Amino acid sequence: MPSPTKGARLGGGPAHERLILANLAQSLFQHGRVTTTLAKARRLRPYAERLVTLAKRGDLSSRRRVMRVIRDKGVVHVLFTQIAPAFAERQGGYTRIVKVGSRPGDNAPMAVIELVEGGEGAKRAVVSEAAQAAKSSSEPSQKEAKDTSAKDAKKASAKKASAKDAKAGAAKKSESAGPKKGAK
Repeated sequence: MPSPTKGARLGGGPAHERLILANLAQSLFQHGRVTTTLAKARRLRPYAERLVTLAKRGDLSSRRRVMRVIRDKGVVHVLFTQIAPAFAERQGGYTRIVKVGSRPGDNAPMAVIELVEGGEGAKRAVVSEAAQAAKSSSEPSQKEAKDTSAKDAKKASAKKASAKDAKAGAAKKSESAGPKKGAK
């Protein structure tokens, strides 16, 4: 009997976790890279590498085993005809995980998982994306600084305008409180 995975499962139950990993693997093979949370990327790596190893065999049994996980025949065809031959000489390590900062909504650590054979250009793009995410999270950008200074200026002008309106309203009241013309 296989030992259960330690820690919390992705998405709750084991069936949901299998579906999440299958969909992530399908997207990885379809697009070459996927941006997801770090925990999901770490769980996806051995799963996807096992599928690539099966695809490298290239026989009917392996194709059927992969089809149990990835339901899209087009993606399975790409895996067997393009991705697996590219990794024919490689003995493992088909994927790379690069941390790209944290998600703005809930501060979850994000990562990009990609197929290694993407070339150096793809790696540079991911590294620059990670650097940009780290820079934006560590210090506010110039645009945000301009926005805050513009907001402060608007608040100050609104206070001055409201003070002028209050003085003008007080002057009108004092004029109307005075003697009326034509009254004796």
